[in-house]
Amino acid sequence: MRDLTFDKLVKHFNKVVSHRYYVFKYCRMAGIPFQGLIHDLSKFSPTEFIESARYYVGNDSPINLCKKENGISYAWMHHKGRNPHHYEYWQDNFDEGGDPVEMPYKYAVELICNYLGAGEAYQGKDFTYRSEFYWWMDRLTKKNIAMHEKTIAFVTIALYCISFKSKILGLDKYTLEVLWYYIHNGTNDYFSMFENIVELYMEGVLEEV
Repeated sequence: MRDLTFDKLVKHFNKVVSHRYYVFKYCRMAGIPFQGLIHDLSKFSPTEFIESARYYVGNDSPINLCKKENGISYAWMHHKGRNPHHYEYWQDNFDEGGDPVEMPYKYAVELICNYLGAGEAYQGKDFTYRSEFYWWMDRLTKKNIAMHEKTIAFVTIALYCISFKSKILGLDKYTLEVLWYYIHNGTNDYFSMFENIVELYMEGVLEEV
């Protein structure tokens, strides 16, 4: 277990506040400001705050370092069960191997805002929408993510649009609602687009789909 210092407590507090600021900014853009206001409040609970301060590194989540060194993070166990913007919250039937449950719209959008807010908080001036998109694609293609297929398609296409088509489509309520509607009620065109994005990314030639 790492030492807990006053310096780490202050720096972790500032990082959480910074992250919440950026998430609120993106949630306002996406038309869900209330989700931004209440985002990650559990991080100020003793269970999450103290452990995360112990493993504070500044450029990555302390949960990752805690898991790496101890195999488990009790802060994460506490956090994911109280924050439905994490896809890990939406799991069921564990005794039968586990099934991902589709995330409701507002939480799926908050998840996107959370990814962008975390990227900006940790990367600072080096942050770009495209770097966050590539982070997501690297994670998506290298790990077996336990996320519902429609949620994966929604997050992937939304981040793609924000990264490659920001002059036309951005993180706004209309774009996200239209994308959500067609993934759930339209043809298979959007799933084909998702598959196209993954295929081109794997080939290293992704620009415009």
